[in-house]
Amino acid sequence: MRNRSLPLNRRQFIAAGAGAAALLSAPALVRASTWPNKPIRMLAGSAAGGQTDQFARVYGEYLSRELGQTVVVENKAGAGGAVAATELKRADPDGHTLMICNTTAYMLNPVLIKDIKYNVPQDFAWIAVMPGGSLPFVVNEKVGAKTLQDFIDYARKTEKVNVGTYAAGSFAHMVIVELNKQYGLKMEAVHYRGEAPMWTDLAGGSIDAGIGSYAAALPMLQTGKARAVAVSRRRIDALPDVATFREQGATSRAHSLLTFQGCVAPAKTPPEIVAKLSALCVAAGKSDRVRELLKSQGIDEGPMTQEASQAFYKEEAPVWAELAASLGPQAQ
Repeated sequence: MRNRSLPLNRRQFIAAGAGAAALLSAPALVRASTWPNKPIRMLAGSAAGGQTDQFARVYGEYLSRELGQTVVVENKAGAGGAVAATELKRADPDGHTLMICNTTAYMLNPVLIKDIKYNVPQDFAWIAVMPGGSLPFVVNEKVGAKTLQDFIDYARKTEKVNVGTYAAGSFAHMVIVELNKQYGLKMEAVHYRGEAPMWTDLAGGSIDAGIGSYAAALPMLQTGKARAVAVSRRRIDALPDVATFREQGATSRAHSLLTFQGCVAPAKTPPEIVAKLSALCVAAGKSDRVRELLKSQGIDEGPMTQEASQAFYKEEAPVWAELAASLGPQAQ
């Protein structure tokens, strides 16, 4: 009798354990099954008007329509997205608080900001990496350069050459440092707070060149006051005849990196909610409204899936970290 009852007791024990586990996970399951049951906050890690803000609003509109809940965009500018990221880390992981920030928040801040308050792989769950398009290297018309090599030749024979960036420690900053290393130049990186003042100075001839977004540079390109001589990572449809840095001989890994906007949720957000949000973001990238925005920004690629976003971060984050660390004190 004792031996015959043992299998029954073991099955009862296993069943009881499974029941206990289900009870422990019940709060998350309840949240997932009723989500979303209130407005969703979309933290944008920049001021209104820039690419991050535009992405937050256009993707937020799509999510709102598909989920039947209002998506409220809250601009949390400061420290390259660190202000928004720190707030997201503290948010309830119930799928009602999300964030969109640019490359700086995920790849550069962890290296450049001392005592940073968040850890990307530990504190955030990737929803989608949204490519931000190749950035053009634009030179003032007075320089007379039509290719990257033309500009390199100009820099070698000119006593002082200034190239604008939209922020110290940015991707644009890294490009200038890497070009100086490869070609033995001494170009000075002139850092601005955003692109608008940089392009104004380039138009006025205060700087020789600048690196920034296609959309912001477009007015100068259209008027002929400046020319794009190279683009980062890959050619874009908007500038089909402009070759990439690497196509023109620049060998640094910096020239192949993808700049992007990243949409994330707090790390402990129920996986099924994160998966749903990721699928919606990928679908949004195929909508007319989003495609219109991407075209205006010179962007030829839509959002990555959750799995692709995770793999991308794992592969490229160490490269960004190494390059950012090489900037040293000048990145501050």
